[in-house]
Amino acid sequence: METLTSRQREVLTLIARGMSNTEIEAELGITRATRRSHVTALLSRLGARDRAQLVIAAYESGLVRAAKQP
Repeated sequence: METLTSRQREVLTLIARGMSNTEIEAELGITRATRRSHVTALLSRLGARDRAQLVIAAYESGLVRAAKQP
């Protein structure tokens, strides 16, 4: 995860939390093209083939943690 920019880590965190593309764009105040660029870079840098693998990478790296159940 050290190779990721801070913005890429933000995008990855939001993906791992289940946000849609539109929600990510609104949350970060970025355009569709910028969001797409970040996701493409994440896929390449992490060697992932899809968003599901990005979520797995985020959890395995400790970037995000599962919410505790009551």
